[in-house]
Amino acid sequence: MDRHQRLTILAEAATADRERGLPKGPAGPGDPIGITRVRLPGGGSTRIMRVMQTNACSLSCGYCPTFCGGKVKRTALAPEEVATTFMEAHRAGLAQGLFLTSGVPGKPVRAMDRMLAAVEVLRCKEGYRGYVHIKLLPGADSAQVEQAARLANRVSINLEAPGDGFVRGLAKEKDFSGDLLPKLELAGRLLRDARWNGSPGGLRAAGTTTQFVVGPSGETDREILSLVARLEREELLHHAHFSAFQPVVGTPMEGGTATPAMREFRLYQAEHLLRQYGFRFDELPFDADGNLPLDVDPKTAWALRQAGQFPLEVRAAPYELLLRVPGVGPKAALTLVQQRRRSIIRGAEDLRRVGVDTVRAGYFLALHGRRLAPGLPAHQFRLFPHGQHLTQAPWKTVVPPCAFR
Repeated sequence: MDRHQRLTILAEAATADRERGLPKGPAGPGDPIGITRVRLPGGGSTRIMRVMQTNACSLSCGYCPTFCGGKVKRTALAPEEVATTFMEAHRAGLAQGLFLTSGVPGKPVRAMDRMLAAVEVLRCKEGYRGYVHIKLLPGADSAQVEQAARLANRVSINLEAPGDGFVRGLAKEKDFSGDLLPKLELAGRLLRDARWNGSPGGLRAAGTTTQFVVGPSGETDREILSLVARLEREELLHHAHFSAFQPVVGTPMEGGTATPAMREFRLYQAEHLLRQYGFRFDELPFDADGNLPLDVDPKTAWALRQAGQFPLEVRAAPYELLLRVPGVGPKAALTLVQQRRRSIIRGAEDLRRVGVDTVRAGYFLALHGRRLAPGLPAHQFRLFPHGQHLTQAPWKTVVPPCAFR
């Protein structure tokens, strides 16, 4: 196969790995194979080249089509080919960053060396100083973790699940407590120090990420988010990705039960509450089974369980409490606090102008002592898992992903 054919196969194989945790847009008509459009947190988008260096693998991950017994066409790119392919796209203005992952054919250290060699060519021979995200392979050694932290802006390793027993159920060769977690923590410390003290190479350290396969090993949301919260609190993890398990024909887990996509979405929402909204782990509204409720977003579930704290007076509530109101995001909360010092807030229309979703927020906010809405809208949320409601209306939850703030 020529390089283009191999790139096509390896780019498609890399799509299961997430980048930045944000939905990707469709490739444009001029975008080559392997280029993914990624929306940025502050607005706008960028193009990332996402590719596996090889899809050959000796691991038996039960959910992965490239597992050692999978019936897929195996191929690889040499380190120089990875660098050349990316630089061609970069110089043409088609890719602003690289995400590099790989299967594990044989010895992990050897495969990791090939990935590091590709990034070394980019940095030293091609002089590329832009964004590189490299995924550590299971079994990589500590020296390779240190080299990856020097060469890449972002380093990740997929934990897959929150404990040894769960991980062994997904892939018997992977070692959670003896390999995956310690390597992620090492990379996290190195990149944390680079952010605090500056990287020797002048690269911007973007922190570490990880990914969980949600559902097939029987873990709970509480177990996943407990680990994520601890790593983020210690600044060893920038953010986490969650992938709802979907059985793939031809894999050992093809007969497994698919995980609802809403569970993945709720995990993302809860992780945002921890990372961007000032919530503590012990404030997350888990049900009795240790999972987040699927029929109500976690921010609203928390607010409804803290009924005594609401409604908040719009004219006086501090920023930290406004952030906890459903329908109020960080930007809207900050704008509201700034504008109320200079002008008078007269009603819901003024709140909508600063970005507050008054349909969702109205019940939890008051102006001059009066709630902006007498109750939750009829389409909004079932409130409590045990049927306890703040009013008598029979709510049902329908929340599209774009509605979360």
